Amino acid sequence: MKLEGLVCLVTYAACVCARGVQHVTCGSVVKLYNTHYKVRLHSHDVKYGSGSGQQSVTGTPQQEDHNSNWLLKGPAKKNCRRGDPVTCGQTIRLEHLPTHRNLHSHLFSSPLSDMQEISTFGEEGEGDSGDEWMVVCDGEAWGRNQDVMLRHTDTDKYLGVTGQQYGRPIHGQNEVVGLDRPGVQAKWQTMEGVFINPTDPSEDNRIFHDPSEF
Repeated sequence: MKLEGLVCLVTYAACVCARGVQHVTCGSVVKLYNTHYKVRLHSHDVKYGSGSGQQSVTGTPQQEDHNSNWLLKGPAKKNCRRGDPVTCGQTIRLEHLPTHRNLHSHLFSSPLSDMQEISTFGEEGEGDSGDEWMVVCDGEAWGRNQDVMLRHTDTDKYLGVTGQQYGRPIHGQNEVVGLDRPGVQAKWQTMEGVFINPTDPSEDNRIFHDPSEF
């Protein structure tokens, strides 16, 4: 429902009107939705039993799970000013909000498909260069409803999902890997989250997306 330039969206049973937030912005907390496998990028304090032994990253079909929340921030030595739109080609980090470890990759094999492992790494949001990802998209900036890809800057692999699923203790969750080539398995959209309005960085605007629309 649009009223005088305001977009009214429903989230957590509350109606919040967000003024003109069209792009993904620095400082936002988002859920990333893989449009091919219809899962959200997810992590939890469950470590891989092989490879690096670091905290695992998966894709979950569950919509309402706080373990799928990621804080979008700049690389360690470059500022990503709160509220600024993320541009295509920009390097970012994604911090797993519940555990404060960064989305990470490195030269370990993934446990199911023997592709490149994706993990979370670091403490209190600080890690290393393996936490950095380039946003690959069309246009000047990352649009909220736009398909994008994330390319790992250290290894040139693309964040993606395979059709293979884990058993216990994370039954039914998809394997997340680094892919050699971009494809439909590597396309992501932002879903539920707290987006920071670029016109007023002090204001948080909660935006709800229904994945059934895509």
